Amino acid sequence: MFLKTLSVSDVNAYIKKITDKDFILNNLTVKGEISNFKLHYSGHMYFSIKDEFSRINCVMFKSDAANLTFMPQDGANVEISGRISVYEKDGSYQLYCKIIKKTGEGELFEAYNKLKFQLEQEGLFAAEFKKPIPLMPRSIGIVTSPTGAAIRDVIKVSRRRNKSIDIKIYKSLVQGEGAKEEICQGIEYFNNNNPVDVIILCRGGGSIEELWAFNEKNVAYSIFKSEIPVVTGIGHETDFTIADFVADYRASTPSAAAEVCTPSILEINDKLNNLKHKFEKLYKDKINAEYSNLKLYNSILNFNNPKAIIESNRNMLDSIKNSLELNVKQKVSKDMEMLKHNNNLLQAYNPFAVLGKGYTVIKGSNGEILNQVSDFENDREVELILKDGKITKKITN
Repeated sequence: MFLKTLSVSDVNAYIKKITDKDFILNNLTVKGEISNFKLHYSGHMYFSIKDEFSRINCVMFKSDAANLTFMPQDGANVEISGRISVYEKDGSYQLYCKIIKKTGEGELFEAYNKLKFQLEQEGLFAAEFKKPIPLMPRSIGIVTSPTGAAIRDVIKVSRRRNKSIDIKIYKSLVQGEGAKEEICQGIEYFNNNNPVDVIILCRGGGSIEELWAFNEKNVAYSIFKSEIPVVTGIGHETDFTIADFVADYRASTPSAAAEVCTPSILEINDKLNNLKHKFEKLYKDKINAEYSNLKLYNSILNFNNPKAIIESNRNMLDSIKNSLELNVKQKVSKDMEMLKHNNNLLQAYNPFAVLGKGYTVIKGSNGEILNQVSDFENDREVELILKDGKITKKITN
């Protein structure tokens, strides 16, 4: 026997009325592990609480979240006090949280920290083993799901930055059973069969369970053994996996990984143009500086040039020569005048000039001048010097 027919809304409203009147469902405390935590921009928190066999959807409104002493996160073990009620719009029930108390880390986080400590002690995270990411790779190998948003983001960013880049994709599971084996096979594939310049491991965000394939030991060892540099772009900026610590470079997102591995042609051209302008400026400055030095050295050379010195000395010699010639001419002219003057005086006082007037010079036999009557004796020979010669006579009277 059936009661009257009800609408879907009536059924959901009836179930909600029952749950809202139930004492246990309105005053319960549930313990479990947080999963799929999301903080909405409104301040409300949405997540699930789970144990080994089941899960419950949860919501904590902003007014209650303001009283929390910690920020919930995936993997945290908690005790939640609140009430169970039905969300009539879609007929789902959820736990409306009033109080959340942290009781310890979940099993996955314990396994994560244990493996992280082990691999760190083995040196897999050491900086000296990190391989440099090539500045100008020609090919990129991507290990990821072919249907996820991550591969679309990587291809879109890579093509935008450099259309000539060769992208090779190894299709792999990125969560669930078999994912860790396929990720390792992808890394080995690019190392052994289809070499590329760099490998990207990527996937979108998710809970710790969904990202767990990148926390497996064999994935960590495959990354460490890879001869090709490995870049991770797993989840969101706040997600850290074991693969991120082992990788040669950890990018915050798949898009960021594509930017790290793909050189931007526009950026390269800008850098080349900047380098070109810097080089041209340095080149011009160098030429100007060398030209100034050349002019300076040329001036010094000209100043110290032997030819110039010789020319200067030659000019000096010509000047001295001209001065000397002038002095000589002046000296000769002066001496000529003096000579003429002295000659005139000499002519004026020359005794032989007097002879032309009829005078005679008389000398004795010894050459003495006879100029007194007493100097003359009979039979004495005398020499008469006349105008036109000499004669010798004997004085008889």
